[in-house]
Amino acid sequence: MSGYDSARLAAAYAFDRPPVHHRLLRSARLGGRARRALDVGCGAGLSTAALAPLAEQVVGLEPVPAMLAHRRTVAPAAGFVVGTAERLPFGAGTFDLVTAAGALNYTDLPAALAEIARVLVPGGRLVLYDFSEGRRSAAGDALPGWFAAFEQRFPWPPGWRPLDPRTLPLTGSGLWLEDCAEVELPLPVSLQVYLRHVLGGLNVDAAVARGACTAEQARDWCRATLAPLFAGGELTVLIPGYAATLRRDVRR
Repeated sequence: MSGYDSARLAAAYAFDRPPVHHRLLRSARLGGRARRALDVGCGAGLSTAALAPLAEQVVGLEPVPAMLAHRRTVAPAAGFVVGTAERLPFGAGTFDLVTAAGALNYTDLPAALAEIARVLVPGGRLVLYDFSEGRRSAAGDALPGWFAAFEQRFPWPPGWRPLDPRTLPLTGSGLWLEDCAEVELPLPVSLQVYLRHVLGGLNVDAAVARGACTAEQARDWCRATLAPLFAGGELTVLIPGYAATLRRDVRR
């Protein structure tokens, strides 16, 4: 997780990422309002802020302190704690809802799932969700080709592992998969907004950190190569994602 120890990335995750957390949580169809909710691997706090309508009290947990620099602006009503998913600093049965937005991809999954089950009340829910970058648009234009060139120029650093909620190592965890929904979210964006989205990615920050380019050079290349795609104005970018709901066994 050392790649996230970056003031530049913390600001980008706080202010420039696609606003889709609340829409993905809605697709989980939880129903009702939780008493206490925990957001594991909360990053800059956008996913924590999205929990406000779903719980009376919300806590975000993040292993990289630098990512929490803007937490009071992003989620002023939430509490925040530095810690890891494998060793949650909370007592048993503390939360009736736990969420993790693309965070367990970096963890020791069996240990993290066991810890989440421990801090959930019997019958409590875990919502795992994630979304990918907007690689294509509804217009069927050249965005996929541009994104392939973008990823070649700014490759993603190692560390992230894909996660399929349907193949989680749940044996012995006390959790079972209740529902899993794949979604595709249309997001109308201007050139400037989309530019901020892509420049705020871990891959661009990693390239700048290792000296492959400056932040200005990355911005200039992206702006120049994206401009023809936005010549007609806004694009509706398609954001693929999923939301999986797991429940803690009431007998444990």
